[in-house]
This record gives sequence, C-alpha cells and structure tokens, in this order.
Amino acid sequence: MGYSVGQVAAFAGVTVRTLHHYDKAGLLSPGERSPAGYRSYSDADLARLQQILFYRELGFPLEEIAVILRDPQAGALQHLRARQRRLREEIERLERLAQVAEQAIEVQRTGVVLGPQERSEVFGEIAFDLSYATEAQLKWRDSAEYREAMARAGAHTKEDWRQLMNEAAVWRAGLLAAFDAEEPADGERGMDLAEEHRRHVARWFTPCPPHTHRRIADDLAADPRAFALLVPPSQQRPGLAAYVSKAIHANASRCEGSRTEHEEHP
Repeated sequence: MGYSVGQVAAFAGVTVRTLHHYDKAGLLSPGERSPAGYRSYSDADLARLQQILFYRELGFPLEEIAVILRDPQAGALQHLRARQRRLREEIERLERLAQVAEQAIEVQRTGVVLGPQERSEVFGEIAFDLSYATEAQLKWRDSAEYREAMARAGAHTKEDWRQLMNEAAVWRAGLLAAFDAEEPADGERGMDLAEEHRRHVARWFTPCPPHTHRRIADDLAADPRAFALLVPPSQQRPGLAAYVSKAIHANASRCEGSRTEHEEHP
C-alpha cells in the first residue's frame, strides 16, 4: 500500500515541503508513483523517514545523515559516539552560559557581583527564584514602592547585603523561637516580630506603611517562593507562613490603631 506525500507528512509531523526537500537531497525518494503520477511512499520509505528524523532530532546535518544511511552498519555507531561527545560539550557550554546569565540576573537584582563562594557567604540558603522575580515585576511594575525597592536593592553594596542578611538571620531566629514556643501570632511577641520586619523592609528597600506590609503578608502566605526569600526551606515549619502573615496583619492593625489614637488625642 502506498501513501501520499500529504499522508506521510501527517504521520511524521513534518511539512510536505520538508519531504520534497528530502527527495531533492537524495535522502528519501519514494520509489513508486500513483496512477496520477504523484509520489507514493512505501512502508520501507516510512521506516527510512523514521531514521532520518531520529538523526535530525540528534542534530545531525543532512549531509552526515546521508553518509550514515548509505552504510548504517558500518558508520552509525561511530557517528553516534561523535555526536554524543559534541552534545556533551554543548551541554557544558550551555551550563556555563546559564551560570553567567544567573550572575547577570543577580547583579541586576542586587547590584553586586558575587562568585559562588561569596554568594553562599552573603545569602546563605536564601535563593532568588527567577520565575517569582519575573512575576513580581509584571505584577508590581506600576507600583512606585516596588520600583523604589528594586532601585535601592540595586544600589546596595556587598557589605550592605551582608549586613542586611545578618539582620534577617537574627530576626528569623527570633521568629522560629516564638513559633516553636507556640506564642500566638497576634500576641505581643508575634506583633513585635512583625514590626521588626516592617522596619527592616523600610530601612533597606521601601517605605512600608501598614497597608503595604499587609500586601507583603498576603504574598508570603500565598506563594512559597516569596516565603522562601524570608525563611529558607530547611528552616520552615508547617504553618509558619500563615503564622507570619497573621502576625503582620495583627501588627498592621495595632499600628493603625495607634495612629488613629494619636490623631484623636494630639
């Protein structure tokens, strides 16, 4: 049974133009013609096309595929081994490029160039998730507070980041101690920790009034990637993100209440 060029293109997921190109290149020339004079592909032709597509998927140029198919038993293994070496070299090259891109992203976000050892010393387990950073930029790009936070982050020196992260680590230790001691999130200690975090954000990134802190709290509770910037996975506990969010909301209400009281009784 013969197959038309359109049928073969549909079977193989290629275009009719590609099959015509393979024909002109001498890679796959159907040996039969329909009564109307059109190309007609046999089962053997389909098997050969599968081989061609396999080698194309591995990145072989058509000229090299033609050499392999002329004598598959003699040359295929040698060509495959050579291609495997080139693929491994390409993987290594791409990994190096990925590292360069990652460092460039970090420079854009933090304003400092850090090698792997320095990055570990400064940021510890805290890792910047590129997908989260991209989504945050799209979500908050019209926010003046977000733009200021990114601008200030970009202006921080390596020593700034070191001090910032040290402060965050001390705060995190206090948070974990309060959580493990089962102190209520909306209790005095919980709210004091939330207030420390609010002032930390204001000191290093952007003014953080209660309504802004509430938005941060909601993000921390809803997105594990956001919470991982605050507490690395190895230090997280079940319910901790919700605990932090509740403490921030309670402290925001406390701050708003204090401001209202001050306005009523100057």
